[in-house]
Amino acid sequence: MKRPALRLRIEEQLAESAYVKLLLVQRCLSQVEGIARDLVRTLRAGRRVFLFGNGGSASDAQHIAGELEGRFKRDRRALPVLALTTNASTLTAIGNDLGYERTFSRQVEAHVRRGDVVLAISTSGNSPNVLAAIKMARKMGARTVGFTNESGGKLKSLVDLCLTVPSTDTQRVQECHIAVGHVLCDAIETELFG
Repeated sequence: MKRPALRLRIEEQLAESAYVKLLLVQRCLSQVEGIARDLVRTLRAGRRVFLFGNGGSASDAQHIAGELEGRFKRDRRALPVLALTTNASTLTAIGNDLGYERTFSRQVEAHVRRGDVVLAISTSGNSPNVLAAIKMARKMGARTVGFTNESGGKLKSLVDLCLTVPSTDTQRVQECHIAVGHVLCDAIETELFG
């Protein structure tokens, strides 16, 4: 008996998602471990982590920041982790007055200090406002981390550490970004709070 087309499509999508995550484990474990160690070291030293991205990546930045500023699995003190995607007045003022390309770099200039970590999320690795912010973060003396796709785009060569998800399919890349975000939240809570 032939399976209905919708059911088959759903099954294919879920299997593809699982397969990319399997590749992520096989190819990117050391990348994720390096990022986790860097974030733990930064937060342990009392420094801050800033995240940003566009569209779905903005949502991921906010999600990860919320888990760490609030709580993930443990009741513990709040951590200084902020998403630069949440203040509509700031984003629209900068976009209107200075241009959309500066929406994040201007905030980085205002808030980031030496020893902080700036984590940029970009499925393509080529978003102009994300690249401009990473350049500003480096100028400010921050450590830089990128989450992107398997090619890395321009972002890969600009950051200190980079997660390059083994796919160029935007939905698969985004699914892995949030999965790694959760892994990092768990690692941070475990390392800092036992």
